[in-house]
Amino acid sequence: MALKNLALPDMCGITGFADFNGKGDMQILQSMADALNHRGPDDSGYEIFDIGNCRVGFGFRRLSIIDLSVAGHQPMHSEHVSLIFNGELYNHQEVRKSLEQQGCRFKSDSDTEVFLQAYLVYGINCIELFRGMFAIALIDRKKQCMYLIRDRAGVKPLFWYHHQQTLMFASELKSFHRHPSFKKELNHGAVSLYFQHGYIPAPHCIFNHTRKLLPGHYLRIQLTNGKTEEVCYWDVTAYYNKPKLNIRFEEAVEETERLLQESCNYRMVADVPVGVFLSGGYDSSLVTALIQKNQTQKLKTFTIGFEDAAYNESMYARQVASHLSTEHHEYTCTYKEAMDIIPLLPELADEPLADSSIIPTYLVSKMARQQVTVALSADGGDETFAGYTKYAKATEYLKNLKTISPLKNIAQLPAWMWDALPHTIANPNRANKLLLLLRSAHPVEAFNIITQALTQKEVRQLLNVKAEFPVTAFDEYAQLHAHELLDNFLWLDYKTFLPDDIMQKVDRATMAVSLEGREPLLDHKLTEWAAQLPASFKLKGKTGKYILRHITHKHIPASIMERDKMGFNIPYERWFQNELKDYMLDELSIPKIKSQAVLNDKKISEMITYFYKGKNTDFQRLWAVLNFQLWFDRWMT
Repeated sequence: MALKNLALPDMCGITGFADFNGKGDMQILQSMADALNHRGPDDSGYEIFDIGNCRVGFGFRRLSIIDLSVAGHQPMHSEHVSLIFNGELYNHQEVRKSLEQQGCRFKSDSDTEVFLQAYLVYGINCIELFRGMFAIALIDRKKQCMYLIRDRAGVKPLFWYHHQQTLMFASELKSFHRHPSFKKELNHGAVSLYFQHGYIPAPHCIFNHTRKLLPGHYLRIQLTNGKTEEVCYWDVTAYYNKPKLNIRFEEAVEETERLLQESCNYRMVADVPVGVFLSGGYDSSLVTALIQKNQTQKLKTFTIGFEDAAYNESMYARQVASHLSTEHHEYTCTYKEAMDIIPLLPELADEPLADSSIIPTYLVSKMARQQVTVALSADGGDETFAGYTKYAKATEYLKNLKTISPLKNIAQLPAWMWDALPHTIANPNRANKLLLLLRSAHPVEAFNIITQALTQKEVRQLLNVKAEFPVTAFDEYAQLHAHELLDNFLWLDYKTFLPDDIMQKVDRATMAVSLEGREPLLDHKLTEWAAQLPASFKLKGKTGKYILRHITHKHIPASIMERDKMGFNIPYERWFQNELKDYMLDELSIPKIKSQAVLNDKKISEMITYFYKGKNTDFQRLWAVLNFQLWFDRWMT
């Protein structure tokens, strides 16, 4: 259902500065924007505004999706307001009609203009009118202020830096390196969080004086004095705190499918070919099915496989594509291709990220970009509808934990407690994790302990600098009043893992090849609905995504769908034991570790020795170390 002649804003990169010294020039601004050329190779825009003693620069790089005319050029202006916009407002036509009824007149079909007009009528509260993904910078010359705005789920990234009378913002950190006032000082708290979780939870960032704007928030900058205020306009917590809906399962199925279909339809608006990433799992298969049934032409679907059968799901995607009659495309990844991508990871992410699935995500994006400019992904289904196996395991684990009577020592713990935890390098670390669990005061705290890559004690052992653990959503569970145990886990992943790992990965991988990614399962109306569903509709026994499975089986036979969840992973552990061994040993050599003076070289050497001797170790730890070292070499030296 491709709708034509609708001028939506195109995917792009935005950047800029507010210099309270009255400095900053066009050359700096252009350089900052051109660092984001991969996000928008089709067009650029640069403007400088002098407001009082503050000089504001807006830089824009554009990836053309629909409107190639000057109507899509940014920055865009209306009366005393100017903005640059990365994203899409899917319901802009409905908002436009409402504004027209109030007397507003439009010069274009652009939803950027709809946002400008909505702002003029409602002020910053106009954000609440829109459904979409976006990162926006807006200047109000009358109020002498600037806003930075991020979408509810955090689909689009937005970083900001504030130090010594200079404030900068950008879609990616690499833009900041082009500004002479940027100081690339390592944030030890962010380093600690990275090794604890495998990513850096918002609002923290790898550099000092730098932050991620939280999803569902906007930042107000007063241009007369530089004062900043971060405001929350939407929070999933409010919906997990609501009473559970008292409805029959059949009613929930009907409404959930309606919301899913509506969300998919919104995201098919384009004047360019649109495809879908199809893994063969429930989320991507359901999205594909809902879209294909409304198409007159075959939908293009894309999947990637591996030579290692243990990681290869391509045959399942092929079966789904055949059943739905899509135009299917497959690609098989070799270790050589992975080797070629690994050195590029710091350039892709520009902040340490230990999620190895960025490699296949990049490869499938690169393949899709050869045929389409827009691709729908099915991220968010696991976090919204309880798809990960860890939810069932954590539920069972914490329920059993309540049955344990006070123990005199760790040796008295039952075997199931030990078996439920991932093995680490040494048993004392596992004992430490168990003790932390026994002392945990809240299900969110316990879930964090179960799922985190390293405990705080282990992080301290790994670092050669002082470990610090600043406050994140992992520590802010007091605001959550969950009605069911599962809600705690879903809430936490939605606030942390989803925006700061999954969305960062997908945004960087797609935009690196100038591909627009859309996320139908992250429509906030669907999220609000799902948060109020009874836990048993999502997790039934050990079966996750129960309601999504039920809906999927209406379109695809269960005989095709029913199998164990594999995840979008790569056989990187085997590669580094064999073909990539020399690469690992070179990048993590003792001289390199010592020269950077951040990590404990003796601990790293011990980890490598254990790994290559085949002893019981978690390779994810080494992968996190390797990613950090590669990032450090690229951005700190």
